[in-house]
Amino acid sequence: MADRYLSLINSPLGENLASWLKLPRPAALRRYGLGDPLLPGPLLLGGLGGGAASAPGAKGLRDLLVNAGVGVVEATAAGATWEPSTAWADADTDAKWSALVFDATAATSVADLALLRDFLAGGLRRLGASGRVVVLGRAPDGADPVQDATRQALDGIVRSLAKELRNGATANLVLLDTTEAGLAVVESAMRFLLSGRSAYVDGQVIRLGGAAVAAPADWSNPLQGKVAVVTGAARGIGASIATVLARDGAQVVAADLPMAGESLARVANRIGGTSLQLDISAADAPERMIHYANSRFGGVDIVIHNAGITRDKLLANMKPAQWDSVLAVNLETQLRINAALLQPGGLRSGGRVVCLASTSGIAGNRGQTNYAASKAGVIGMVRSFAQSFAERGATINAVAPGFIETEMTSAMPFATRETARRLNSLQQGGLPVDVAEAVCWLSWSASGGMNGQVLRVCGQNLVGA
Repeated sequence: MADRYLSLINSPLGENLASWLKLPRPAALRRYGLGDPLLPGPLLLGGLGGGAASAPGAKGLRDLLVNAGVGVVEATAAGATWEPSTAWADADTDAKWSALVFDATAATSVADLALLRDFLAGGLRRLGASGRVVVLGRAPDGADPVQDATRQALDGIVRSLAKELRNGATANLVLLDTTEAGLAVVESAMRFLLSGRSAYVDGQVIRLGGAAVAAPADWSNPLQGKVAVVTGAARGIGASIATVLARDGAQVVAADLPMAGESLARVANRIGGTSLQLDISAADAPERMIHYANSRFGGVDIVIHNAGITRDKLLANMKPAQWDSVLAVNLETQLRINAALLQPGGLRSGGRVVCLASTSGIAGNRGQTNYAASKAGVIGMVRSFAQSFAERGATINAVAPGFIETEMTSAMPFATRETARRLNSLQQGGLPVDVAEAVCWLSWSASGGMNGQVLRVCGQNLVGA
């Protein structure tokens, strides 16, 4: 269902009305289109000496961004201000930065945080609409209390800043491990976070491990040659995931219930994929899924666990069947399929599994104890399976959507729906494509630095964890 308020508020009449009545003014977000550059304008880059940009053996952050087609202007500290290294910013006083990137991986003391503060304070005044703020840091490792306190402080800075930004801008934190191998995965994260693919990812902390990954031959076609299975692909978020995977080069097997066969076939035909009518709750579903991919395409590289159901009731009124069915479809089927994928002939080496969780599984939701239990269980499952998948050179992660504009949310009462839409830093609901973009990014071979993690696609919900 379309957000009519969002359309109104971005019209000339709506802008005046919002200004007069002091109404929320959610911005139209910049989303990715095939062939789009990472950023529509220049990026301001700052950092502490000795950070990721200058680490021995690492590809310099500036070079990485330039090679990705970004116009980079480096800033140098001058007292409490940061000065661009070129006269670009002085040439046009109305010019805007498309992104601010700060490399804080060398931060070791509380005093270092002031340099980040000064950089952001100056750059934010000229951050454009749908701008991006990305801070790179190191994960606390227990080696030194002062250093760990400084590293953890980045979390509070970025999450708070994300709640201050306006005009569709986002802020996210990328934490690297301490090995050079971990630095190699930063390009994948930067290509996601700076682009329109991350439109509804805000206030998040992404941890990148030391997995060695290779860049794709073509970043605009990063899944070329990969075989992907998407469950629940007949409509909604599942159909969007199948579409984005195909756009990025994957051969997609769209799977769903036999009763959804007609709409499933339409999705598969539209994206040039194949359809598989499958009840994932059936005892033989894992074997049938794997056999189909192996017999038709020689194996499976990517599995997306999107299929799920809701049976909402207050716990006091919930019948056992309503509880059991949600846990069976949303959680138990994923457990069985993932176990099968780890067996010989299952997921190919270097494979990717992405599971759909939910912010309900993180913060809870009234009337959804069964659904929240299943989605929290997905998060626990992903964390527990991570090591087993890593031993096969594969990864397993979860995406937790917030309020997404779907048929299900369109059926909510008007007041409930409008409140849910505005309770995030971007003041609007996300679209199915926002979830699909995050799922697709985690499916890239170059995203192997993430494993056992949960990425929220929620516009930074203001309620819950």
